[in-house]
Amino acid sequence: MNKKLCIFFILSLFIVFLSLSLVGCGPKAQNKEQVKTIKVWHWMSDREKAFLELAKRYEIETGIRVNFELYAPSDAYAQKVRAAAQTNTLPDIYGILGEKRDFASFIKAGYVYDITEEMDKNEGAWKNKLFAKALSVNEFGQGNSFEVKPGIYGAPIDVTNMQMLYNKDLLKAVGVDPSNPPRTWKDLVAVNRKLKAKGIQGLVSGWGETWMIDCFASNYAFNIMGKDKVLDTIRGKIPYTDPDWIKVFDLFREMRDEGIFASGIVTMVNKTAEQLFANNRAAFAFNGSWCVNVYRGMNPDLNYGAMLPPEASDKYPMTIWGGAGSSFMVNKQSKEAQLAVDFLKWITDAPQQVFLSKETQDLPSNKNSLKDMPMVLSQFANAMDNTTHPNAWGVSEFPVVIEAFDKGIQSIIIGEKTPEQLAREVQQVKEREIAKKQ
Repeated sequence: MNKKLCIFFILSLFIVFLSLSLVGCGPKAQNKEQVKTIKVWHWMSDREKAFLELAKRYEIETGIRVNFELYAPSDAYAQKVRAAAQTNTLPDIYGILGEKRDFASFIKAGYVYDITEEMDKNEGAWKNKLFAKALSVNEFGQGNSFEVKPGIYGAPIDVTNMQMLYNKDLLKAVGVDPSNPPRTWKDLVAVNRKLKAKGIQGLVSGWGETWMIDCFASNYAFNIMGKDKVLDTIRGKIPYTDPDWIKVFDLFREMRDEGIFASGIVTMVNKTAEQLFANNRAAFAFNGSWCVNVYRGMNPDLNYGAMLPPEASDKYPMTIWGGAGSSFMVNKQSKEAQLAVDFLKWITDAPQQVFLSKETQDLPSNKNSLKDMPMVLSQFANAMDNTTHPNAWGVSEFPVVIEAFDKGIQSIIIGEKTPEQLAREVQQVKEREIAKKQ
């Protein structure tokens, strides 16, 4: 074979090889199935790292990619969700931040998938794993005032409740057994007098954020008059001038007169309150279960516990705000709605719930996941049976009434109003709003 024939032969072989390679690769590239993807919007910056890790695990297990997209702070997130609803650009999974009426409006507009049937499958296999109180926040019952079809419309990924925290070292410093914190209102007042004598502040909380005042007052309303009477007040059947409501308002007057409140409590944001308690500057705090993670970051050596707010009455049990901390909804308009539901089942299953709880120090929504958690977090978990939440009541107060109620309590704390004056003012606002509806 001469030199020209040899070169020709080599070139021919190369061309044939290249052609076969292109033929082999072409169809594979064209037939390769695209990876299924679920998009999730959230506002929980403290959980971003944990969510990304769970997304990796889910893709390894299922081949389905989950893209978590963080939009914070929560106000900016809420605005983004509302804007996306108006333009029909919501993701496959998202959360709704707002009151029950906001939740209802999204459902009625067709942006929330009804997951009741999925919850009830296999004799309620999914539903039965979750705290009932957390589910109730995402549920609309028969005959609800929002005229939403009865059902479950969201899956809680964690739970929360609001309790009193107590600093064990500060109680011990004034001769109070830290294993036996005050259980009654009378005990709380007595302990605070000992704290005052030592120059130690009593209760700190972010009551510049009025919803926290509303929560504290609601706890004692349930304790003093019971759930039925509280809800009948919202329905307009019981006036705020009722003696039991004046008893609730008078608790704030008594706390003021006894010097239980930390200085500046009515203008204090909760982050400042958390810093004060974490730095041993107050003996008691009123806060939610998320505080366990917050305090850990501020002062890992803080020696404290959680307890129910001390009872002011033995007529009804102490009931605290609680339920779903954060919930996810599936977009009814999503082309991947079923994949989204499957992912929510997975993230609320025990292994993932244990992981989330350990990473974020939040209470898991799966009641089978309460293990290997700090003692104080267990104390929050043990109180879940005592919880209630306005979003689960089936009725809601007028926003302007809530505003008058909360700001009025601030006025009692700073000595501008009496309990009786506040009762009359709130009732006047209530009657005016009822008249508008007639």
